[in-house]
Amino acid sequence: MEQIYVDTAKALKAISDPKRLRIVDMLSCGERCACKILEEFHITQPTLSHDMRVLVDAGLVIGRREGKNTYYALNPEALQSIQQALERIFEAGPDCICHRAKA
Repeated sequence: MEQIYVDTAKALKAISDPKRLRIVDMLSCGERCACKILEEFHITQPTLSHDMRVLVDAGLVIGRREGKNTYYALNPEALQSIQQALERIFEAGPDCICHRAKA
């Protein structure tokens, strides 16, 4: 269960920034070129690179190069994993920390 806390916290930290959360929302419509993300958010390329690195490192986003362009898409497996982890954390299941505290 401890690894679930670590992994979920990393993902939540990545999307705790409003701009990165908006980028995730934008990518929910499908894969986007970094150039299109730049146009939408009116930020510099280094700023976008940093934000995308945080999202990629957290496993939420997958990037791929095509020529000079980088395309980004959501990682559906990671998103499903976060959802399942949060459901597990928010319910009092058999592996809940509250049961261990009583022992």
